[in-house]
Order: sequence, then C-alpha cells, then structure tokens
Amino acid sequence: MIGRDMTKLETWTETAEGARHLRAFLGRYATGVTVVTTRGPSGPLGMTANSVTSVSIDPPLILWCPARSSARFPAFEAADHYAIHVLAADQLALCQRFSRSGGDFSALELGETPEGLPALTGCLARFDCRAEARHDGGDHAILVGRVLRAEMRDGDPLLFWNGRYGDFLHHN
Repeated sequence: MIGRDMTKLETWTETAEGARHLRAFLGRYATGVTVVTTRGPSGPLGMTANSVTSVSIDPPLILWCPARSSARFPAFEAADHYAIHVLAADQLALCQRFSRSGGDFSALELGETPEGLPALTGCLARFDCRAEARHDGGDHAILVGRVLRAEMRDGDPLLFWNGRYGDFLHHN
C-alpha cells in the first residue's frame, strides 16, 4: 500500500453524526478557490467560493454553489451575469476579503467585463458567465452559468484542503 496507514478509518452516516462532522469528511477533497463577482442592487458584490466545477464543454457551462445563509445570496441568485475568478496562490488576502464582506472593492485594481461586472486583476483565470439555470441544492443553490468568454495566465493556484489554504509543493 502506498501512502498513510489506513487502519484508523472513520465513518459517517446521516443518522449517527451531524453536519459539522460531515464537513470534516468533505474537507478531505482539495479544491481551488474563487471569488465570484456581480452587480447587486447597491453596487458591485463579491463572494468567495470553492464549490465551482465544469459542467459541459459544448455548450460551455460551469456551476458554483452559493450558501443560502449568506446575506449576498439573493443578489447572486438573481444575477443575470457573474464573473468567476480563479485565485492564484498569492491571493489569500483577496479570498479572505470576500469571504467576510462582499461589497468592499476599495483599494483594489479592477477591470470591468463587457457586462459591467467587476473584473479582479492578477487571477489565474476568469470566466464571464450568463446565468443559464438555477437549481435547489439544500442549504446552497446550484447556479449554472454559460461561459461567454474566459481569460487565463500561468501561475500556481490557491487551494483549500482540510480547513486550510495553501498551494502545491514543487517536486520533480
């Protein structure tokens, strides 16, 4: 066997354990970190999200899942357009800014998408999306967007794993 000793295997069942314990299990899956931006009724909004995935290449669809408990949820659920920014390893401060507050774009270098959305600079990729579908996802919503255009650059991603942020260790 390659890797760690698997003798201490934990289990989770819906009837035996709570949501907090399930969160620890889900934390074993490493994800990238994004900030999604849109225009709300009071101006630009941003939200940190790690629940982003590709759905289809043809047509070009991606999804993300905002939490219903967020004060910013109604604006993102109603948005006709949003931009998903894939964060670079050196953008932890940006991640933290938009996980706490969604309207503070002060002192940020910004661009603008053709739809008038805030475009964060320095990100590894940006996907400009038009809302395609909205689905119930329990305490989250599943928002599917059609990618209208995308940009990318080289660099290392910011990752989230086991409740921590980091990046890849480089090995040859």
